[in-house]
Amino acid sequence: MEEIGNPDAPAIGQPILRWSSRTNSLAGIEAELAKVWSSTPLTTAGDDGAPERRIAARTSVLNLVVIARQPEIGERAAAVIRMLTGRHPSRTLIVSSADPDGPSWLDAHIQAHCVLPRADAAETCAEFIDLVAGGETGRHVAAIVAPLLVHDLPVTVWWPGDPPLGTRQARDMLDMADRLVVDGSHWSGNGLERLRALARVVASHQASGDSLAVSDFAMIRQSRWREAIASSFDRPELRPFLTGLTDITVRYAAHHETDTDGTNLIKPLYHVGWLASRLDMVVTEPLRPAVANPEVDPAESDPEDLGPPLVGELRAGRRRVRISISPLASTMPPGTTLTVELAARRRGVDLAVVVSAEADAVLVHATLDGREMPVRRFMAPRRTEVELLAETVESVGVDPVAVAALFAAADLVPA
Repeated sequence: MEEIGNPDAPAIGQPILRWSSRTNSLAGIEAELAKVWSSTPLTTAGDDGAPERRIAARTSVLNLVVIARQPEIGERAAAVIRMLTGRHPSRTLIVSSADPDGPSWLDAHIQAHCVLPRADAAETCAEFIDLVAGGETGRHVAAIVAPLLVHDLPVTVWWPGDPPLGTRQARDMLDMADRLVVDGSHWSGNGLERLRALARVVASHQASGDSLAVSDFAMIRQSRWREAIASSFDRPELRPFLTGLTDITVRYAAHHETDTDGTNLIKPLYHVGWLASRLDMVVTEPLRPAVANPEVDPAESDPEDLGPPLVGELRAGRRRVRISISPLASTMPPGTTLTVELAARRRGVDLAVVVSAEADAVLVHATLDGREMPVRRFMAPRRTEVELLAETVESVGVDPVAVAALFAAADLVPA
């Protein structure tokens, strides 16, 4: 074990490593954590050059547990979390498994990262435990995590990559969690079955009276789209068309070298799920591949064709709304939403709304009865993973809008 870092004060607001040690047992982890806070307080030079005590204060507002199935995932998550040390101090555990068929073993790296909020303040420090477990120990992650949690603080489980939802391992972890954080846009394949599994997890906790909150970075990223879509109908002449919606089309990026069946569709589905939940629509026909036009000769088909869209149907009262999720050749990452297109008809008048996004803005084009309306531009930069995690840990309780959108999107997936 060793105390790390320059005794001088770090740059204000920049995290600095103050302690680092290793151990190979749970008891050793607790002992090392105790040593961190019983170590000699750091000092810095005061205005007169004399040593000045600057106490490193232990601060935690939550337990943040990262389940990383590969080391590189854990390293990426660690880099993101360290950027939040001063803003959202926590006891952070990054847990990964290795060599499941070998003997049981455990290797833990314990660190204290500190931040100086301002020149006349004490440093605030957060604990960071990077833990790798092998053999039988690695197959029971929840048993490792439970004794290391700070009691009486909320538990957020961040599960990057493909969380094995529905497994005993996942159930045990989520039983002790207040919030689950995922990124559906990074799930392998099209992500649809895992979306259904996530909805089942939320429904199961609701049925048992548990209040497990779920935050999906894929859905949070779309807030700028949702705000633009909603704002496009705040014009008095367009608001009545919300009750005359006939078609929802979401076009997403696809590559010719990638099988569209394997393109992640979580973001396009969330757009439809949110619209359906906000407009009180129910799914009457889950998504299915559109039937090809029998009059088109396959030999004469468009070389740019990426396959049929997925089509489905929603219902609002007696009104039916057609759904289409369509691939479009693009240089953007596969699965990226390119446009959200809405068509509505009311009293013989047609409305078409096309929403698209740029790096720092969302654009809304509306055409009413053949007349193009002024383009609306909403400034809303894409958010980084640090910003997404910060928003997530600041969230309190279950977001009913997000839950409704999740359930509606999951209902669109064929059983």
